[in-house]
Amino acid sequence: MNTKAELIVLNHTKFGENSIVLHTISNEYGRKGFLVRLSSKNSMALFLPMNILEAEISENPKSQLWRVSNFVCLSPLNGIRGDIRKNTMTVFMSEVLYRAILENTNEGGLASWLKQEILTLDALESDFSNFHLLFLLDLCSALGFRPSISGLAPFAGTQLSNIEALLRNYYRTFQGFSSHDGISQSASLQGGLSQSSFSQDNPQGSSTGLAKALMQPLRGTDRNEIAEAIIRYISYHTETSLNIRSLAILREIFG
Repeated sequence: MNTKAELIVLNHTKFGENSIVLHTISNEYGRKGFLVRLSSKNSMALFLPMNILEAEISENPKSQLWRVSNFVCLSPLNGIRGDIRKNTMTVFMSEVLYRAILENTNEGGLASWLKQEILTLDALESDFSNFHLLFLLDLCSALGFRPSISGLAPFAGTQLSNIEALLRNYYRTFQGFSSHDGISQSASLQGGLSQSSFSQDNPQGSSTGLAKALMQPLRGTDRNEIAEAIIRYISYHTETSLNIRSLAILREIFG
């Protein structure tokens, strides 16, 4: 049976001489790998991390590795592809998702949330050096454990005050952040996932909360340590060991 689906690319791995396994997230299939036969019709540029594609899925009940073909790029992501810093962030985002979410996991709403994150990054024109930190915080909520000061404290090291400030700036204005317990008091949950901090109708979401968090002054070493702290927090909750190699590249790009 052939069906069409919207797929978000995480990465790909070589499979034989002329094929790859394309690792994706979608509303229909969750986190799933598909077999792609390479040809002149399939430019490898289609399979860059975080690309949003429509494709035809050939479902096969006799195999766990279904084929996918006839790709259409649904968004050019010009703001990302034209900026090495944003491109590096998408590599980081995709690696975190690839390692944190198990194959065949299907959490309702995860792909819709991720699409909003991608379009938000694509639309930002400046002051996006903190974006990957906000992505990690949103991912915690998307996976079902909202970030809190008390929850992050054991992993924060010397960055607890910066993490607390980041949470305040990001959530207080439009999600009812409470300094008492550090959690969003009004974030709604749907299908096990909290709604993204960004409006479904406007990829840039709340200009106040987002801008305040993006403009929070942090040194490159601070960002790296905060990212490591949140990754340890995610590792703890997902019971996975997350060794995110692309974090070192982010450190080089942003200082």
